[in-house]
Amino acid sequence: MTTRDDPASRRTAAIVFAVGVTCALHIGKLPVAIPVLREALQLTLVQAGFLLSLVQLAGMTLGLAVGLMADRLGPRRVMLVGLVLLALGSIAGAAAPGAGALLLSRVVEGVGFLLAVLPAPGLLRRRVLHAPTLSRALGWWGAYMPLGTALALLLGGGLIGQVGWRWGWVALSVLSLCSAVVLARSVAPDGMTASGSASIVDAWGPRLRKTLAAPGPWWVALAFFLYSGQWLAVVGFLPTIYAQAGYGAAAVGSLSALAAGINMAGNIGAGRLLARGVRPGVLLAGGFCAMGLGSVVTFVASGYPLAQYLAVLVFSGVGGLIPGTLFGLAVVLAPGEDTVSTTVGWMQQFSALGQFIGPPLVAWVATQAGGWHATWWVTAASSVLGLLLAGRLQAAWRHRAGV
Repeated sequence: MTTRDDPASRRTAAIVFAVGVTCALHIGKLPVAIPVLREALQLTLVQAGFLLSLVQLAGMTLGLAVGLMADRLGPRRVMLVGLVLLALGSIAGAAAPGAGALLLSRVVEGVGFLLAVLPAPGLLRRRVLHAPTLSRALGWWGAYMPLGTALALLLGGGLIGQVGWRWGWVALSVLSLCSAVVLARSVAPDGMTASGSASIVDAWGPRLRKTLAAPGPWWVALAFFLYSGQWLAVVGFLPTIYAQAGYGAAAVGSLSALAAGINMAGNIGAGRLLARGVRPGVLLAGGFCAMGLGSVVTFVASGYPLAQYLAVLVFSGVGGLIPGTLFGLAVVLAPGEDTVSTTVGWMQQFSALGQFIGPPLVAWVATQAGGWHATWWVTAASSVLGLLLAGRLQAAWRHRAGV
């Protein structure tokens, strides 16, 4: 790492972050569009649920493979392919005549999304050589999903109301293609491919064994699993909880968007604090404590809506310290520079698994208990386990950083 910052590094980091936000819009477009899609295409509730979960299916099954591909072929190349595939999936969805075609287009979008965002930390690691700038950039990168989701929740309903969901899908397709052009023109190409490169020498098998034999990738993956599952379980069910409480559609959308968007404050804060020398274990412990306590108040303090919502904001905002820290740790704890994307891919698989398991588990507990008041134990247990992992990650970071 160099000791000097430079404008080119900051510009690259800003472009990569903006690309991530445009990708996240494709994830956030579904929740606000589901009522319209169900009416227009006669979707069942189960089909609507599959539309929401298919993106996570791609992450659960392909995260590690995409990481290996990015380390092998170069992160910029893989991101460009992902953006084009994301655009094709969105345009195919806009033309879908029925539920089956729309589900298939969502699979294509899911693969494209994974290809477009997973290699980003590896690209930043190669292009941003100033260590404090890299820490800040990775903190910002952790915020791409909450910002994109919040923007989609806040603006998606109005856009669909004005132009219809099909033209909304077309607009996002064009946006992804524009992102690909900006990335291609503004970020320097990857080095030579493995076929003629001395810088990328490992085959997939040795790189995979190298990654999974190291403890660091496992710790960051398990921590992201515990974070992502409970975050989506709480924030994902907010619209349902507030609708059941009698709030209007506009209020539900605004409250949910703020709860999702405030998560980026923790992500960005984590990057800045890491750049100033704050220990990652401290940030992780603070994030998991906030999520545990915030979720308890959210689900237990019935009859006190203001207190509950403030607890949600603490849960999401301070909890954002966790992903911002974990992206930074993934770069440090990867067993080599040639395994950064593979490590992030492993972390992505566990993140998707958490998002796949967390909401159904919380919903099942709420169903069994006859309300949301008993679901706090799921998030509290996740936070306690996260605190234990924070200690492990701190020790691993100290060993790798030599401090």
